Amino acid sequence: MSLPPGFLDELQSRLSLSQVVGRKVMWDNRKSNPAKGDMWAPCPFHQEKTASFHVDDRKGFYYCFGCHAKGDAIGFVRETENVDFIEAVKILAAEAGMAVPERDPQAQAKADRRGQLTEVMEQAAQYFGLHLRSGAGAAARDYLKGRRLSDETLARFGIGFAPDGWQGLWDHLTGKGVSPDLILACGLARESTKGGKPYDVFRNRIMFPIRDARGRCIAFGGRAMDPNDNAKYLNSPETELFDKSRTLYNLGPAREAAGKGGPLIVAEGYMDVIALVAAGFEAAVAPLGTAVTEHQVQLMWRIAEEPVIMLDGDRAGLGAAYRLVELALPLLEAGRSLRFALMPEGQDPDDLLRAEGAGAVQARIDAALPLVRLLWQRETEGRDFDTPERKAALERLCHEKTALIRDPALRGYYERALKELRWQLFNPRRTAPRREPMDGKGRGKGKWAPPETARAATRNSALVSADSAQAIRMREEVILATILSCPEVAEEFEPEIERLRCADPRNAGLRAAILRHAGAGAETLRAQIAVEMGEDSLEKLLSLPHVAIAPPVRHPGDAERATLTLREEFAKLAAGAGIEAELREAVEDITGLADETMTWRLREAAEARNRAIRNQQEDRAEYELSENGARLKREERAEFAALLDRLGMGKPPGG
Repeated sequence: MSLPPGFLDELQSRLSLSQVVGRKVMWDNRKSNPAKGDMWAPCPFHQEKTASFHVDDRKGFYYCFGCHAKGDAIGFVRETENVDFIEAVKILAAEAGMAVPERDPQAQAKADRRGQLTEVMEQAAQYFGLHLRSGAGAAARDYLKGRRLSDETLARFGIGFAPDGWQGLWDHLTGKGVSPDLILACGLARESTKGGKPYDVFRNRIMFPIRDARGRCIAFGGRAMDPNDNAKYLNSPETELFDKSRTLYNLGPAREAAGKGGPLIVAEGYMDVIALVAAGFEAAVAPLGTAVTEHQVQLMWRIAEEPVIMLDGDRAGLGAAYRLVELALPLLEAGRSLRFALMPEGQDPDDLLRAEGAGAVQARIDAALPLVRLLWQRETEGRDFDTPERKAALERLCHEKTALIRDPALRGYYERALKELRWQLFNPRRTAPRREPMDGKGRGKGKWAPPETARAATRNSALVSADSAQAIRMREEVILATILSCPEVAEEFEPEIERLRCADPRNAGLRAAILRHAGAGAETLRAQIAVEMGEDSLEKLLSLPHVAIAPPVRHPGDAERATLTLREEFAKLAAGAGIEAELREAVEDITGLADETMTWRLREAAEARNRAIRNQQEDRAEYELSENGARLKREERAEFAALLDRLGMGKPPGG
C-alpha cells in the first residue's frame, strides 16, 4: 500500500515518541530530562534493571545501548505490537486523530508532482533574491537596513523582493520552461478575470520564504512597500504544499535550536522572528495568520513543553493571547502548557530589541506568566467584585473554564490555583502584629514586629504531621492494597485514584502501575509491579499493620468488600481535605471583620469535623488495639474469649 507524500511526515510530527514509548516503559526520572526531550528507561526489548534505553523526543528516534535496538515511532510499534508497517501506521494514525488514506495507485504520480511544485517554489525564491540585490530592490534594501538586518541575516532567511510588475515572475518561470499549471498550483499567479494572461500574486513586496520542517520552500509571505496597499502582509494561498494552519515560520531551525536548550518563543510575525534570531534567540517561530490554531499548538509542544508566547503589547496582541488561552485549555496535559511574555504597551519584540537590547527580552522571558495567571487576568481585569453576586459570578466562570481541561489531575490543580487567587482577591491576608519583648533596659516597648515563622523542628514534629500527612498516607496504602487485592474494581474508581496525593514515592509508583495495568488482571498487575518496583514492593505494603487487617486484603478477590472499602476510604479522604480547606479559609477570615457569615462557616466546619471524628470513632468501636499494636475486631475477639473460657484457658492474648 502506497501512502500519499507527506503523510508519514505529518503523522510523526503530530505524535511524541516519548508518549508512544511511555506506554511500555517506566521512565528513569533521575536520568531523564523531559524539558529537552531526553528520556531514559530500562529497555523493553531485553531484560535489564538499568536505564540504557534512550529516547530522543525531538529527533523522534530511540536507541538501546544494551541490545542496540533502534528506530522511530513506527518501528517501535512494529516491534512491541508485532504488526507490519501498515498496521503500525494505522495504530499511530488512530492515536493522532488522522485517517489513513485508502490505497492510491497514483501515489507516485502525486509524489512526483509535489516534487515539481517545490522545484518551482525554489526557482521563485531565487528570482526574488536576485531582485533584492538588483537596482529594483534599492528601496527594499534601504528599508531592511533601517530595520538593522545584516546581509548575513538576509541570506540566512532567504529574504527577497518581488518587483512592481504584473507578469515579471510569470514571464521568468515560463521562459525557463515551467508549465503554467504548476505556477498556478503553487499560488504564485492568478488567472485574469478579463481573459488576459495570468498575473503575479506578489508585486512590490519584500518576500519571506516559508519553509517546512525539512527546509523545503512551500509558500511565501510578502510585506508591501507601498504604505497605501490594502494588505500590509500577504501570504501565499493554500495549495497542495501549503496549509497555513499546520505551519510555523522558521520551524526547522527553531526545532534544532530548542533541542540545544533554547526557549521556544512564539512571536507574531516574520520581522519579530528574524529580529529575535539575529539577537541570539534562535528558537523563534511565528504563526501564519491572525490566530494560533490547535494544530500549531500541538506542533509547538512537539518542540518544547512550555513555549513562551510573545505577542505585541497592544490590545490586539493581548486579545490574541486571551484567545490562545481559551484554545489551549482543552489541550493541556501534565507537563505541557504555555507561558506568556507580555510586551510593553505599544511595542513588539523587534521594537523592544532595538530600544533596550537582548537583555530586556530575556527579562520578559524570565518573567513570563503561566497560563493560569493569564486566565485569571482575563477574567478579572477591569472588573469590580464588591458584591456577593459578582463574586459568585467569578467563581462560576472559573469553574466553567477549568471544566474545559480534559486531564482530571491537571483540572484539580487549576481549580485549587484559581481558588487561591480568589481568596487573595476577596480576602487579602492580614498578619496580626506582635509586640517586641523588652530587653533588660526596657528597649523595645511599644514597637511591633512581624510574626515568627515556624521552626523546622515544629513543622516536622509528629504533633503537626501525624493527624494529616501520616493519616492520609495510611489511607492511601489501604486503598492501594485493596485495589491490588481486587483489580477489577479499579475502573470504577479511576478518577479518585488519579487524584490521590501520594507524597510517598513508593505509593506514587504503585498508583501509576495500577492506572497502567489494573485492567490486565491481578496476576499481570502484580508481575508488572514486581518488574517496575522490585520483588519486595508488594510484600512491604501488605505487611503494614493497618493494611494487613483491611477486609479486602484478608479476603482477596471479594469485589463487594473492595468496593465498600474504597468508597469509605475515598469519602474519608475527601472529608479530611474539606475540613482542612474550610478551617484554613476560616482562619484567614479571622484576621478580618468577624461577622455572621464567618461564624456560620466555622460552625459548618466544626460539624464536618465532628462527622469525620464520628466515622473514626465507629472504626474504634469495631476495632481495638492489642498489646502489639495490631487492630483486632471486637466481635471476633469476644467470640475468641468465650471459646477460651469454655476451654478453661483464661483470657486471650492481649486481654
